[in-house]
Amino acid sequence: MQKIFQYLLKVLGWLLLLPVYFYKYAISPLTPASCRHVPTCSEYAVQAIKIHGPFKGFWLATRRIAKCNPWGTHGYDPVPPKNKIKVKKMKV
Repeated sequence: MQKIFQYLLKVLGWLLLLPVYFYKYAISPLTPASCRHVPTCSEYAVQAIKIHGPFKGFWLATRRIAKCNPWGTHGYDPVPPKNKIKVKKMKV
């Protein structure tokens, strides 16, 4: 059951990446370079979905695109690393 869920998450992630890749390779070359962030928003979206999965990655990419406006932020803004939760064993 868990393998099926993991497979569905992977498929959903690739479905979310398809429009990003289309934009990155078909639309972006036709427009002037005007990105305010490093990495670009499309590259950020790809990295976020690959690192954090489709749900959190989509949320991070949406937040990043919302910041990309004349009054928004600029500069180096990497994808946050995935938190690894360490479970401490209780001594009995």
